[in-house]
Amino acid sequence: MLPKERCQELFSQILKHSEADETEVLIAGGASELTRFANNTIHQNVAEEGYRLSVRTVFDGKTARATTNKFDAESLKRVVAESSSLARQQPRDPDLLPMPDRESYRAVNRYSETTAAVTPEDRARGVVSAIKIAEKNGQTAAGTFSTTRGGQALLNSRGLCAFYHETHAEFSITTMAPNSSGWAKKDSADVRDISPERLAARAAEIAARSQDPKDLEPGKYVTILEPAAVLDLVGFMFFDFSGQAVRDKRSFLTDRVGEKLFGSNIDIRDDVYHPLQSGPPFDGEGVRRKQVTLVEHGVVKSLTYARKTAKAMGTEPTGHGFPLPNEWGEAPMNIVFEGGKTSVNDMISSTDRGVLVTRVWYIREVDPYRKILTGMTRDGTFYVENGKVKHGIRNFRFNESLIDMLNCVESMGEPERASGEESAPMIVPALKLSSFNFTEVTKF
Repeated sequence: MLPKERCQELFSQILKHSEADETEVLIAGGASELTRFANNTIHQNVAEEGYRLSVRTVFDGKTARATTNKFDAESLKRVVAESSSLARQQPRDPDLLPMPDRESYRAVNRYSETTAAVTPEDRARGVVSAIKIAEKNGQTAAGTFSTTRGGQALLNSRGLCAFYHETHAEFSITTMAPNSSGWAKKDSADVRDISPERLAARAAEIAARSQDPKDLEPGKYVTILEPAAVLDLVGFMFFDFSGQAVRDKRSFLTDRVGEKLFGSNIDIRDDVYHPLQSGPPFDGEGVRRKQVTLVEHGVVKSLTYARKTAKAMGTEPTGHGFPLPNEWGEAPMNIVFEGGKTSVNDMISSTDRGVLVTRVWYIREVDPYRKILTGMTRDGTFYVENGKVKHGIRNFRFNESLIDMLNCVESMGEPERASGEESAPMIVPALKLSSFNFTEVTKF
């Protein structure tokens, strides 16, 4: 991320060119590097560094935004002029609020010098160690190892100055056997939390255990979902925990806030300050993020609110708004799904007959009000009998309501930072469900 002093300097230059009633500048970007491998060979290494500067201007209740990735004097002058021209052409928004004043923010530390210093050679060594494990197991590996450093700055003409910087590392691997596959993925601010060898060993084990998969009749089964599968399923809920979405009647929570929708053992909150979370302690307008209890003992307790939504609905903003102007309003971005103490192994040992799902993909929403999703399992689906994993099974397509799913949770594991296919990382547990609806066996 650009130094704080450089961001302030750029903002000062923007203000010199702005005739707007109010002016806001959002600066974001950084450096990212990625090593990609397939067929047990590194085949790509890429690196880029870039920054973008976005200017929002306000003229008598009219607002618009323009963006540039060039920071020379002429480009800064041009982007202010573009934002101003666009703003003057907009219809006046009678609900547009003044930009926020200066705020103080709770400190979060998500920058690792170790991650920032990772070289292509470091990533290559990690990849090679993972490939060796796949080769030892007679498998073919593919995946990525990436590291980034960056952040954002938000400044406005009312004195708000918000700065945030972070690092991020992620390793993902898929191992392929003749008729099975395994997968593992982990991300963290600190690259030292990631072990390519352990992830490769995990993926290799899944592929080995699921080879020669057998058919299992579709139906409703006791089902154990590992955290990555939980993440990609429940991730479809959280844009509905938006005051604006409820106000627009496009949320499944419309007229349901305060209702007990889920099992009594379901507790979910949005908490940017959780030690495993990521992201800045302020939202797209610079408002300080609050910890919000979304679900308590199965009851929908609260929504998230941007400033404009909060005023319209007679409540307080929670610091979950997106940069203006936008059509979405707000959403929780730092989900923490409380769990329990039951390990996946214990879930398996307590299951007479059921299915173990490592991950899911290609998920689509069928019924937005009942929150019915369809999708497929992949990379390790197993039949469980008499407390043991018996063998791999061919992948299923499923149709399941998230409301129903979260009403039949029998036990939960320790929450962990999970990475999946469809959703951003969240803190979620493994779940054992008394029923999950598998509708057909897939062809692959």
